[in-house]
Amino acid sequence: MSVEVEVEVLNKLGLHARPAAMLVRQAMGSQSEVYLEKDGERVNAKSIMSIMGFAACKGTSIRIIADGPDEKDAVDSLANLFKDKFGEE
Repeated sequence: MSVEVEVEVLNKLGLHARPAAMLVRQAMGSQSEVYLEKDGERVNAKSIMSIMGFAACKGTSIRIIADGPDEKDAVDSLANLFKDKFGEE
């Protein structure tokens, strides 16, 4: 069973290189499989190239999905990055 949560990109510049790297770093610390999904497209949250190709600008809704032994913690930690606007504002 997986855990998922819907978040919104709140920072002005969207998921550019710095926030993408922060997401990957956080996701890599998880034992679970972690994905980001928008508009029916799902990418591996542990792959910076996948996230960079995601093209998520401010206002985009994204679903964070995790499946594994620490899935709730994985989802919560990534959701907090979005909530905190990746420390950019």
